[in-house]
Amino acid sequence: MNGEGNPLLTLAATFGLMSLFAVGGANSAVPEMHRVAVEVHHWLTDKQFADVFAISQLSPGPNVLIVTLIGYAVAGLGGALVATLAMCLPTALLAYGVSRFLGRSSHARWPAIVQAALVPLSIGLMAASGLVLGLASDRTWVAAAVTIGAAVAASLTRLNPLWLLAAGGCLGFIGLIG
Repeated sequence: MNGEGNPLLTLAATFGLMSLFAVGGANSAVPEMHRVAVEVHHWLTDKQFADVFAISQLSPGPNVLIVTLIGYAVAGLGGALVATLAMCLPTALLAYGVSRFLGRSSHARWPAIVQAALVPLSIGLMAASGLVLGLASDRTWVAAAVTIGAAVAASLTRLNPLWLLAAGGCLGFIGLIG
């Protein structure tokens, strides 16, 4: 039963499963969230998804807030609660079980090897998230150039990312990007 007729069941099934492969946090699952919310279920448009992501990142609190906002868009407060619990609870239970298991294996080498192997996986998933968000929000060549320029500047300099955000905001405010 996939809960296709009931939006709350659909949210629970979707985000419950998604939570189990979000290695590196909710931001690493953004490409799949976009695919499900925009392309599969048509809960949001590309622009709405980019806006929801931006709001979730600007708001204080955990980065899983994007799931809450998607759930709210689908089914109001109930959807927000169900989506958030579905994204957090399975992962929390799995992490608890794994930490207890690793605690018993503290003298073995393999836990450190597994943890080290998860680092590049997390980085790759987050890079994919950046690509999906760029494709969803950059509607002009100028916007794409600003995004690429900001990514290059952030990776090659020690410039505080807040300056890059401020510059992008100013360019948007004066109407150069939109």
